[in-house]
Amino acid sequence: MRKWLALLGGVVLALALVVGAKTLTMPSRQVAATPVRPAAVDVAAVSERLAAAVRLKTIASQADVDANGGEFLALQAHLQASFPKAHAVLRREVIGKYGLLYTWAGSAPQAAPIALMAHQDVVPVAPGTEGDWEVAPFSGTQKDGFVWGRGAWDDKGNLMSIMEAVELRVGAGFQPRQTIYLVFGQDEELGGERGALQIARLMKERGIRLRFALDEGMLITEGAIKGLAKPAALIGVAEKGTVTVELVANATPGHSSMPPVVAGTSAIGMLSAALARLEANQMPLEIRGVARETFESIAPEMAGVNRVLLSNLWLFRPLVESQLKTVPSTNASLRTTTALTVVKAGQAENVLPGRATALVNFRLLPGDTSDAVVDHVVRTIANPAIRVERLPVFAEASRVAATDAPGYRAIARTISELHPDIVVAPGLMIGATDSRHFDLVAANVYKFSPMRARLEDLKRFHGTNERISTANYVELIQFYHQLIGNASADTSQDRSLP
Repeated sequence: MRKWLALLGGVVLALALVVGAKTLTMPSRQVAATPVRPAAVDVAAVSERLAAAVRLKTIASQADVDANGGEFLALQAHLQASFPKAHAVLRREVIGKYGLLYTWAGSAPQAAPIALMAHQDVVPVAPGTEGDWEVAPFSGTQKDGFVWGRGAWDDKGNLMSIMEAVELRVGAGFQPRQTIYLVFGQDEELGGERGALQIARLMKERGIRLRFALDEGMLITEGAIKGLAKPAALIGVAEKGTVTVELVANATPGHSSMPPVVAGTSAIGMLSAALARLEANQMPLEIRGVARETFESIAPEMAGVNRVLLSNLWLFRPLVESQLKTVPSTNASLRTTTALTVVKAGQAENVLPGRATALVNFRLLPGDTSDAVVDHVVRTIANPAIRVERLPVFAEASRVAATDAPGYRAIARTISELHPDIVVAPGLMIGATDSRHFDLVAANVYKFSPMRARLEDLKRFHGTNERISTANYVELIQFYHQLIGNASADTSQDRSLP
């Protein structure tokens, strides 16, 4: 017995030594950068220009392309009036009625171009919630160091800060080496098919191949990652896809006084059992792909037990996965999710319906496909009496952008130069953006907004009391200003693209 105890003790000691060594020697993945002095910004002037943009109700309509057309035209007139130097140099085109494409010609024809993206439209305010706002939703009020209103965060903050940065650069006589395209779609909140998709198709027709595109996306989070004391800037390198599957259960209709004697053979019974199985048997959760790269980038910057666990996923992965799947946000980052969203059956309380239908929405992890989802549904419900169909409108997960490419390095370096205290890591976008359409023309597509957010701020996204601090808005302008310079200085962009 003593020999076995000694052997076990030796194994435990050896394992502890390996874990400790791995934890201490895991190299940092942070980009080396020298702090720089950020561009000088007139806080009062830029804040008022953003507030004026927020006051315009640029809400797109699926049914009517010209709905709120006057508001979109007013926003575009505001851009022209606010940024005369940029408009004197950049070529401006209107695509899809209200989409904007600006071309800032570079000095080196051989340098691969880039694109900076944002969208003009905003989501409507949920009816009945207007009174919950501290200020009127489209007032563009400046209060307590914030610009308040729908679009201040999503996405006029990015749009206006890009234009402010370009105006500063043009005013200083700067010309980029590579051509820079500014892409401002008008219907991102509806899927971007009139705006960003049409612009991407036009660029493809023109033979344009981008080194990288950068759109809105993941944020600078503060206090959101346990074990990480510093703020974290997550650069989205991919976004999940989406597919909805319809389940249709047919049965013999009849009077409720004579229900089927066999359980689970009514339309509602069959459908209910199928939905319960789908919720109980979801697609597998695993730390792989983008998620694994995220954790491996963050782990060396952490402290305590979280650093140990994430530095040794080879040993602790099952434990970490078991914890992460209990939190909706991390669960969604590690698997293709299953959401029961619509159920329809029955018209009267005393009639057994002959048909029951349900819609189940899946958000696809990169590596999973809509075909795989349909196969999963069929296998899981295991009932040939239920018809399973994929709805015609769906989107596969985007490509995964490289983290060892010039675009990622330029973004990461810019963040580190301006904010040495921020940890930078790749991440997976849970939602959808216009940038997914640019897989057509870009070698790599990144999704990052240099906006600071604490956990309590996230409910403002598409919610009540949307706002951005004027200090953070200044940081957005400085970020794009520095990124334009960094991208231009990178001569590796002169190489031919794949």
